[in-house]
Amino acid sequence: MELTKEQRIEMYWMMLLARRLDERAWVLHRQGKIAFHISGIGQEAAQVGAAFALNRGEDWVTPYYRDLALMICLGYTPREFVLSLMGKQGEPSSGGRQMPSHWSLRRANAVSHSAPVATQACHAAGIALAMKMQKKDQVVLTTIGEGSTSQGEWYEAVNWAAVHQLPVIFLVENNQYAISVPQEKQMAVRSSADKACGLGLEGLTVDGTDPYKVYEVVARAAEKARSGNGPTVIEARMYRITPHSSDDDDRTYRSREEVEEHKQRDPILVVRSRLEQEGLLTPEQVEGMEARAREMVDDAVQFATQAPYPNVEEGTYPVYAEEVRHD
Repeated sequence: MELTKEQRIEMYWMMLLARRLDERAWVLHRQGKIAFHISGIGQEAAQVGAAFALNRGEDWVTPYYRDLALMICLGYTPREFVLSLMGKQGEPSSGGRQMPSHWSLRRANAVSHSAPVATQACHAAGIALAMKMQKKDQVVLTTIGEGSTSQGEWYEAVNWAAVHQLPVIFLVENNQYAISVPQEKQMAVRSSADKACGLGLEGLTVDGTDPYKVYEVVARAAEKARSGNGPTVIEARMYRITPHSSDDDDRTYRSREEVEEHKQRDPILVVRSRLEQEGLLTPEQVEGMEARAREMVDDAVQFATQAPYPNVEEGTYPVYAEEVRHD
């Protein structure tokens, strides 16, 4: 399905809101108001493009820790994000128990991943198997960094999905670095998509700085999965502009010149320029979006700052699954 003008503008808005929230999180960390942050700056385009290709609220998602923009598209609010950063009461992923960016949102069918990387791929394959057994018209999107495709869990999940022709989309957000390790030290193949061949499924590579191209590729993979034709591995190539996390000093493994060069191709700037050139956005509209984003971010920080921490008793509930009746 071709994107409308309104959808293309909304995609830019989602990218912008996620970026401004992400930037504020870095400020909060430097102010000593939060303990940790892991960033998705530079990766918003791929996440937003993929989200728009789903039947949001119906399909399932097992995200990874950089997926703020993806979660915003699924309905995760700025207030909920800052609650998670501060570990405050009402945070939807874990009630304030888990470290931030371990996303979960029940109303959006988004399932929290475990701290060990790549385990969410196994969750996705399991959910997809249940979908197939129940003959549901749904797909699962699972995301991961390219470094984590070296993990055994990822291979197990992709192999299982390929063998059983499960409705899964394995989206690899290749940001060029697995913590401090560049791609060429993580894999001998040209891209993560090339790994699909040996596992018996289709592998595709797309420009991860272009949300519209990512949308097209993921939409085709989703249609394929719904038709019973199995999973797809998609590698979206982009660049991680920020350090790995707030605990990382990326100056030890990459030059400032390299980072500055990639900043010139920042997807936020590229998409905004494109929309302006096509006459879909005016400078006044851009400034209006910026003002709206600042207002929402300020509101979220104020709300979360004033929110209480969880009660001690909440440390033990709800930990286990709620009782489900089988009438």
